[in-house]
Amino acid sequence: MKKLLSAVMLLAGMVLHSQQISSPDKNVTLAFSLSQKGEPTYALTYKKKPVIKTSKLGIDTKDVPAMLEGFSIDKTETATFDETWSPVWGEQKNIRNNYNELLVTLSQKAQNGRYIRIRFRVFNDGLGFRYEFPQQKDLNYFIIKEEKTQFALAGDHKAFWLPGDYDTQEYNTTTSNLSEVRGKMKDAVTYNASQETFSPTGIQTPLMLKSKDGLYINIHEAALVDYSCMSLNLDDKNMVLESWLTPDAEGNKGYIQASAQSPWRTVIVSDKAGDILMSKTIYNLNEPTKYKDVSWIKPVKYVGVWWEMITGKSSWAYNDLTNVKLGELDYSKTKPNGKHGANTAHVKEYIDFAAKHGFDAVLVEGWNEGWEDWFGHSKDYVFDFVTPYPDFDVKELHRYAASKGIKIIMHHETSGSVRNYERHLQKAYQFMADNGYNAVKSGYVGGIVPHGERHYGQYMVNHYLYCVTEAEKYKIMVNAHEAIRPTGLARTYPNLIGNESARGTEFEAFGGNNPDHTTILPFTRLMGGPMDYTPGIFEMNVSKYNPENNSHVNTTLTKQLALYVTMYSPLQMAADFPETYNKFLDAFQFIKDVAVDWDESRVLEAEPGDYITIARKAKGKNEWFIGAITDENARTAEISFDFLPKGKTYTATIYADGDDASYDKNPQSYAIKTIKVTSKTKLKQKLARGGGAAISIK
Repeated sequence: MKKLLSAVMLLAGMVLHSQQISSPDKNVTLAFSLSQKGEPTYALTYKKKPVIKTSKLGIDTKDVPAMLEGFSIDKTETATFDETWSPVWGEQKNIRNNYNELLVTLSQKAQNGRYIRIRFRVFNDGLGFRYEFPQQKDLNYFIIKEEKTQFALAGDHKAFWLPGDYDTQEYNTTTSNLSEVRGKMKDAVTYNASQETFSPTGIQTPLMLKSKDGLYINIHEAALVDYSCMSLNLDDKNMVLESWLTPDAEGNKGYIQASAQSPWRTVIVSDKAGDILMSKTIYNLNEPTKYKDVSWIKPVKYVGVWWEMITGKSSWAYNDLTNVKLGELDYSKTKPNGKHGANTAHVKEYIDFAAKHGFDAVLVEGWNEGWEDWFGHSKDYVFDFVTPYPDFDVKELHRYAASKGIKIIMHHETSGSVRNYERHLQKAYQFMADNGYNAVKSGYVGGIVPHGERHYGQYMVNHYLYCVTEAEKYKIMVNAHEAIRPTGLARTYPNLIGNESARGTEFEAFGGNNPDHTTILPFTRLMGGPMDYTPGIFEMNVSKYNPENNSHVNTTLTKQLALYVTMYSPLQMAADFPETYNKFLDAFQFIKDVAVDWDESRVLEAEPGDYITIARKAKGKNEWFIGAITDENARTAEISFDFLPKGKTYTATIYADGDDASYDKNPQSYAIKTIKVTSKTKLKQKLARGGGAAISIK
């Protein structure tokens, strides 16, 4: 009894101050406290189950005393917030933003009373918190050595993880217990054009976890502005994740000028997997749009001169030279290689196809001079983004596309030369405005120039946002590839209509994606914003396009259709060749019909890494679409139509895997049938291995 009493007294002595706050529905509870050393700590529970055990908070600094301990609480403030807002585009017409807030002001008496604030917002589905640095006499400028935010987990959870990397998320997801990360890291790190891993237990966010007692937990960040991207380093003995920021060329992890704040650190939690997919907490932690006029921002369905280059059938380059200095070469006097895809006649074919089938736009890559030796040389002055190849007639294509009601999507590949892109940015955007382009796909393949900067550092975070805000001045929408993974900033800057920032469809032509890949991405990469995944591949055997490429697309044809629903994006591409779609026009009809903007979305069933079934209602229409996908295992999706209005009968067109379909042996086997459905209908739909089903309801 005496030993027990001593333990209790010791525990009481360790916690000097504490305060709790719960979510509006009381299911999520945050506990904040200071340790005996004056270290800020927090803990999180969901329905009384531990989500985050007591975890330390703080900032380690390089040029001023650290903000880790010696704190006392000056004051605490609480507030409640409840609003409903409407996104410019999205999965829901209206989003509720409802939370309880705790704001803690902490001072360090040993540092002349220097103080910071930690703001916590507790939602019904999780937590967001951030550090705030008010301007004051002893805190104006400082350099971050490392952020020391911890996430102490309650067990050895099942994790869906990517290797921690300063430059890329283009990896297949590894599924394992956290205790297995170290042993699986070597195999998880596959080649990429630019990569730098940092630890044998380093992993990236968004990180999806599942506990043994049935909790689904997602860790990420929101509103990443003027700060370095956060990854996580795992202490695999104690199951503690700690923030790990991306350094710059000098090894510093952030330059802060007060007043300032960190991004929000987010923990989304539920005992239902579908709640994770439908969470809008990350968006709610971002500011409302900063634009007065958003009428020009429109969701886009497009085709493009792209897959033929990815497969190797065509080339981005006009000729086969190996040493090109931009501005010093007269391309009209060089010999074309005969494989250049972005030529006027060929682009017109895509424009005709888009117009015939009701698409909005055509993406054209490889239209501009400089592609011959753009990659791998760290060239500074590599593209000027305004000078076309001799066989690409900008004015004629503008005229022709406009006559058909089609927009052309600009392509700006920077090859990682950020200094060069900013050098030309205003002129390039003006060129777009003058020639009728209202959207740009930008790319950042390769190492960053200036040398030593990384894709996910503070320098590049600021660059990406600069491009987006400058684009708004020209009424241009931005779809950035190889950029930082999104953190909900599209709420504030809705012309950020798309991102890649993960392993997309292009990797199906580079050896293939795992069959479970798209059953995981909505739980990870898509948590902070939509992905330009570029689905719609109907020819799975890549060698049919390029005999030298033996890659295989690891899905069935109908799973490709279902991705238009399960992989949400306001920017959706039909990525395959027009001539291929012409062979499967009955299946292609779903791509023509499916919406890209929604009034309502519902997760009908989901399990990360295994399967997802989602139903969505088209914006402003009485039409629903369902997508169901599975991993390498065949299964039967159980679909209830109880989301339909009662008392009405609808016609459902079902695009299903054929009885003999499988992703690896017979991916093009499918069947289409039409049935009548009501709110009482329940459907058992078979999905093949690596397969799916798509349903159009009118």
